Amino acid sequence: MSAERRSVWAWVKRPASWTERMDEEQFAYLLILPAFLLVGAMAFWPLIRTFELSLHADNLFGGGYVDEFVGLENYVALLTGERDSILGNPFLSLSQPFSSAIVVTLIFTIVSVAFETIIGFGQALVLDQDFRGRRWVRVAIIIPWAVPIAIQGMIFYLLFQPGIGFGSSVMQDLGIFTPTPLINSVDSMIILIVADIWKASAFMALLILAGLQSVDRTLYKVGRVSGASRVQMFKMITLPLVLPTLMVAMLFRTIQAMRVFGTVETITSCSTVPTLTCLVVDTFSSGRYGTSAAVAFITALIVGSVAMVYIVWFADVS
Repeated sequence: MSAERRSVWAWVKRPASWTERMDEEQFAYLLILPAFLLVGAMAFWPLIRTFELSLHADNLFGGGYVDEFVGLENYVALLTGERDSILGNPFLSLSQPFSSAIVVTLIFTIVSVAFETIIGFGQALVLDQDFRGRRWVRVAIIIPWAVPIAIQGMIFYLLFQPGIGFGSSVMQDLGIFTPTPLINSVDSMIILIVADIWKASAFMALLILAGLQSVDRTLYKVGRVSGASRVQMFKMITLPLVLPTLMVAMLFRTIQAMRVFGTVETITSCSTVPTLTCLVVDTFSSGRYGTSAAVAFITALIVGSVAMVYIVWFADVS
């Protein structure tokens, strides 16, 4: 074999000898590296492009995007309230919490996810028991999650529409709602939270039920033999073992709740309950692409920060 062929063959064999020195874990990471790169490119390129677009000005006369670099001016204008007249609602205002996009989104997310977790956990505990007709109860619980957002919105819109549904009159009799709840920010927020809980509790229940099904049943037998009560077994066995699954479910629901749009638009309107996603859609539709990109990037930063909190919390408890 000539010297040239030997050098080519050595170059071909070099990667093979390099991979042979890897352990199984390193080789596994090498195999999934192309998938990580592809997913990373698909995830981060739109984010980078959005940030680049947010550094340019709006065309205030004709609408749309103009190639005028303004740096962080869009972000400063949003956070200082200079764009509130354009947005129609304050972007960040503690004095008007039910009109501020950031505050509205956080209130909706915290309240809805908290109730969905509690209700979903209760449903999962019931479904984890052996009783007659359990299969049909599981099907019944999942029905709200299967209902499309447009249908869900129409159900709650008609339910609380004065003169059509009974929900509005009942809440008025209790002194909770105004005569026009669907155009009142506080009333509409309550309706949206109830609608989201009705639909998403089933999702939480199914994920938590999967965690409950993975718990070793012999642990409960040991607990009963040891004289532990149901509350003690829940605190010492069920909750610690289901906590990782519970946190994953809460992470998914938190991210979805912070991006709420369809439920708002179908039940009330974005002007009544101005969430962050509503502002992104409205400003983009009006041709103010720089402002829309800035709102979208801030939304992505908030969602990413919340996700990192969950990840760090999960690392601490696991």
